[in-house]
Amino acid sequence: MSDRGVSGVRRPGMSFHRGLRPGILRPMESDEVRPMEMNTLVTVFVAVFVAELGDKTQLATLLFAADREVSKLTVFLGASLALVLAAGIGVAAGDLISRYVSERMLHYVAGAGFIAVGVWTLFKA
Repeated sequence: MSDRGVSGVRRPGMSFHRGLRPGILRPMESDEVRPMEMNTLVTVFVAVFVAELGDKTQLATLLFAADREVSKLTVFLGASLALVLAAGIGVAAGDLISRYVSERMLHYVAGAGFIAVGVWTLFKA
């Protein structure tokens, strides 16, 4: 197994995965990078897309784009980069938390959080 990337530069802790074309690296330790699963990709896409429809983020983007003097491409790119960064932070936080808390407990905490927000919203209305 080689620990050098496509450019030939040594990459500590990385190795070529047998069976994949050279250049696709994976960590040697337990933090193994898994291949993309189309089912998971579609599930995450649909869940996030539906959650974002009519959300504050979309409404803020709509208001920025409504300004006739602003480039729509600039608004699109700004909003897209912000969403990508927010998603990246979410993935990193989820990975970090999952190392210390079981998946089952995370589901309970997330469910309780959603219920609490819903109850708070009902009483505030």
